[in-house]
Amino acid sequence: MKWLLILPILISFVLTAVFLPKWIRKGKQLGLLWEDMNKPERKKNVVSSGGLVVIMAFTLGVLLYVAFRTFLMPNLGDVNVQIFSLLSVILILGIIGITDDLLDFRRASGEEIHVTGLSSKFRIFLAIFASIPLVVINAGVHMMNFPFVGLIDFGLFYPLFLIPLGVAGATTTYNFLAGFNGLEAGQGIIILTFLSFIAYTTGSSWLALIGLCMVFSLIAFYLKNKFPAKVFPGDVLTYPIGGLIACMAILGNFERIAVFVFIPYIIETILKLRGRLRKYSFGKPNSDGSLEMPYDKIYGLTHLSLFILKKVKKKVYEDDVVYLIFSFQIIICLLSLFIFGGSLIW
Repeated sequence: MKWLLILPILISFVLTAVFLPKWIRKGKQLGLLWEDMNKPERKKNVVSSGGLVVIMAFTLGVLLYVAFRTFLMPNLGDVNVQIFSLLSVILILGIIGITDDLLDFRRASGEEIHVTGLSSKFRIFLAIFASIPLVVINAGVHMMNFPFVGLIDFGLFYPLFLIPLGVAGATTTYNFLAGFNGLEAGQGIIILTFLSFIAYTTGSSWLALIGLCMVFSLIAFYLKNKFPAKVFPGDVLTYPIGGLIACMAILGNFERIAVFVFIPYIIETILKLRGRLRKYSFGKPNSDGSLEMPYDKIYGLTHLSLFILKKVKKKVYEDDVVYLIFSFQIIICLLSLFIFGGSLIW
């Protein structure tokens, strides 16, 4: 009966594909519209917070998987506590994200952004709060193997400090690399597909299936979010994606490879800090839809990608930037396999 396990993945995809167009229509009726900043007209014509549909579809897919494990396949082992802890983290982050979306109205002033939503410090605090379900079950393995040092047992330092740090770090930094049609969803598809593969090969097939529930929900979302976007994900999606990456790394005990895969976001954070977290990720659109560098300096991977592409192309468009970042992320994932090889668990 294990063939039934494909149904949670399909349910996540189908529910997103069915209800996302309804969300788009309702969002237009209610005026829940954001500007598409990389378009020359910059009209408020793209529905916001479509990630809410993704999170609900993902949740129902995971709950169906739990039902199968409970009633039809009890011999698979009991990981329900871990699953519900993961699900709690994702839903808490979803609530934080939709709250931030509803409060987050931006107005440009020169080159800086003034945000009326949740403050950066309060977001970090809430992300730490969201990690509590993993902390209380003492998730993960406390020992890690480091080059030249060997095996280190972190003891209670792991659940009380490293887990909150990992969840908060992944949640907030994943939200930095954004602002281009399809970028956030596409990155989620690439990273979570890869981590699902890692989870499966290291003996956590249940975690791989949960990752694939999100992947297929994101695929359905990406079809409406890619250039030219009809819907934006919002923080209600980016926060949970970052949180899910952290949860998979912790519960699957492959933190090192997850950190390595997160290299693009580490670079993005460094570049964003260069601009004191106040610089746009967007390009400067021309009348024909092509993009120019918005600043003299580089303040994000989108700017760096635009800078590189301008060296080889006369006209650079939004999807060119997105595909270059996707390519970089795929290379990082493949490189991690070469570096870590058979030692993925530690």
